[in-house]
Amino acid sequence: MLEQFKHNSKDLLNNSIYLKYFSMTDKTNSEIKIKNTSLYISEVSDSDFEQWLPLWQGYNTFYNRTLPKEVTETTWKRFLDPNEPMHALVAKNANEILGLTHFLFHRNTAMLNDVCYLQDLFTLEKARGQGVARALIEAVYARAKTKGSSRVYWQTHETNTTAKLLYDKVADYSGFVVYRKILL
Repeated sequence: MLEQFKHNSKDLLNNSIYLKYFSMTDKTNSEIKIKNTSLYISEVSDSDFEQWLPLWQGYNTFYNRTLPKEVTETTWKRFLDPNEPMHALVAKNANEILGLTHFLFHRNTAMLNDVCYLQDLFTLEKARGQGVARALIEAVYARAKTKGSSRVYWQTHETNTTAKLLYDKVADYSGFVVYRKILL
């Protein structure tokens, strides 16, 4: 069953975002119009790997981490497996992938519906400030809404001031601080 969404956003370069034919299941494409350029948001496919990989590596470099090849390969396989809760969307123009986002759905002790964790978001440097990251976030919002999620949330490093300028426009800062303990 397909449902069409139209989401108006004053902040997206004074244009509307059109999320066309987002599936009520999981894996469908959408088209987003930004100014006079077509930007396509879609689930990743096998053929996207060669263009996705440099963005993935750029994202990891930004956060000063190096992942073993096995982690990248397993992550990619998870994105393509319809039984996995992990998902990947890419933003493409006619020729190339300009950005990526990875997200997953999980249960929450304070809500009946699952929530959506937007884990990774990255765009090519040349695509920054063009609405690509915002379009990817909006696509995750639409996907989460179709899945019945109560909330989308994410983290960023406190020094990521450029991204925080966007995040402050598209979401609410929760005030929570993240703690972690590395076990392996």
